[in-house]
Amino acid sequence: MTIKVAIVGRPNVGKSTLFNRLAGRKIAIVHDMPGVTRDRKEADAKLRDIKLKIVDTAGYEFSTTDNLEQRMWKQTERAIKEADVCLFLFDAREGLHPYDEHLAGLVRASGKPVILLANKCEGKMQEDSIHEAYKLGLGQPIPFSAEHGLGLEDLYDELHKFDKKDEAALSAEEKDEQIRIENEGLSEAEIEAKIDEDYKKRPIQLAIVGRPNVGKSTLVNALLNDERMLTGPEAGVTRDAITSEWEWRGRKVNLVDTAGLRRQSKVDSSLEKMSAASTKHAAFMAQVVVLVLDADAVLDKQDLTIARKVLDEGRALVIAVNKWDIANRKEALDKLNYKLMTSLAQAEGIPTVTISALKKEGLDKLMSAVFKVYDRWNLRVPTAPLNNWFQDMMDNNPPPLGKNKRRIKLRYITQAKTRPPAFYIFSSNPEGLPDSYLRYLVNSLRETFDMRGIPIRITVRKTGNPYAEKAKKRVKKD
Repeated sequence: MTIKVAIVGRPNVGKSTLFNRLAGRKIAIVHDMPGVTRDRKEADAKLRDIKLKIVDTAGYEFSTTDNLEQRMWKQTERAIKEADVCLFLFDAREGLHPYDEHLAGLVRASGKPVILLANKCEGKMQEDSIHEAYKLGLGQPIPFSAEHGLGLEDLYDELHKFDKKDEAALSAEEKDEQIRIENEGLSEAEIEAKIDEDYKKRPIQLAIVGRPNVGKSTLVNALLNDERMLTGPEAGVTRDAITSEWEWRGRKVNLVDTAGLRRQSKVDSSLEKMSAASTKHAAFMAQVVVLVLDADAVLDKQDLTIARKVLDEGRALVIAVNKWDIANRKEALDKLNYKLMTSLAQAEGIPTVTISALKKEGLDKLMSAVFKVYDRWNLRVPTAPLNNWFQDMMDNNPPPLGKNKRRIKLRYITQAKTRPPAFYIFSSNPEGLPDSYLRYLVNSLRETFDMRGIPIRITVRKTGNPYAEKAKKRVKKD
């Protein structure tokens, strides 16, 4: 069984630090500035043998008006409602705050089980605060330090009361190894084909990226049909990469909303630098990236920078032109097509979909494009058709002369891997093969095997000289 745990408390009590501690890696942004966390962020975690689904929440700040703080509280309230147990943190260094008492009352009213953690208890100076915490009515406080890992044993004992064992899920690497063991008698190519087939059944990692205020969080909410992400007129509402588990027509998707990326020269605060790093990590770890554009400013310099980085990292890319319901459509399309042709030629045929996230228009077309480009990204071309194509290409347009004024001989081609498709060409004298010839091969690969819109890697490798080994043996005998 996986225990769903909501981490709650007022700002700057160490919720995100505890979240990262339990997750075993730095997922949530941690900063001295209060109120960094806004959306609820989820991750799988383990505390010894207990499987957890941990939820980081925004720090509680009381508000009666319809503002950002009120919208943040609604997200936290939902996290509490969906949790099996709440971890309530307070700062033992500072002592209890009126917000602690007000939030404690709200958590008690939810009826959820609560574990009370007196955080930042690195020494004995906080004993008075620990005793004072009994008045919160949440039970016995556990002296704790999320930063230094103190009190984890006591936390384990408390969580153990909610744990009912089930079979642990295998990681992606363990699944691949299991397939290898089960198919030990098959060839490496057949095993890789089985791994590829199994990989297609796993959840797709889909990241939504773009500049600030283009509608990324609105798009995520529209796809989920739920107010999962905070949205609003304020620029830069999303600060962290937030993953939501979802299904589209029976296919599982891990949908990742990200913070907006501005030009690097305009990023000056340490918090925005951390947000940008979180976004880039989410994009580069995704399998498919949806780049959201504003219809009134399609593919400006920053959009092109994001797109190039995504393709350079080998991710599949889909472009979504948002706010299409209020756009100057002809002007936007002409500008988009021109920019794609002149500035993103390295992945010709990138799928482009026009949408309105606010009105939930074009979402099925977007997801169809996502899965189509994902299947291309996973494509494995059989060896025989691949080499037949390769021979035809060389017959129609032979490789040029090399540095030694002799024609470069390309012997055969093989697909090394998928995700993205990567190919090795073997040659006895590959030196001097121009990039233009490789581009000629890549463009034909896209056209022949329907691999448009995805990055393709081709590496030329030198084949061994069979006579060189015989010569070495003769020298040793002599």
